[in-house]
Amino acid sequence: KLSPNVTNIVEIAKIVEEEGADGIALINTLLGMAIDIKKMKPILGNIMGGLSGPAIKPVALRMIYQVTQVVSIPVLGMGGISSTKDAIEFFMAGASTISLWTGIFTNPILPIEIKKGLEKYCVENNIDNISEI
Repeated sequence: KLSPNVTNIVEIAKIVEEEGADGIALINTLLGMAIDIKKMKPILGNIMGGLSGPAIKPVALRMIYQVTQVVSIPVLGMGGISSTKDAIEFFMAGASTISLWTGIFTNPILPIEIKKGLEKYCVENNIDNISEI
């Protein structure tokens, strides 16, 4: 699982593949910060912490696209997937598979909805295998 908090994710992905990784998971949380304006100090005890959810999806899609252009190992896509449309975007960006996390907090049946949505999308678009997306 590679951190997006780097200057060049592509170079790191190439090194990971060269060193024998069987796959790459993209992306982990982005470094973020929040401030309590009444207390006039950071909300988190560590000052900074991981930002996840829909806000990081555009960064995840970009990094997955960039990395899949230069590596041949599978890439597991994650970061802000909260609908079938999001999942399809991740596959179109090059992800071999996807992972859900933050979206499940607000919708515990999200994996089932996405599975059904992907099946419907494939039927409607004459796609035999999800890898064809």
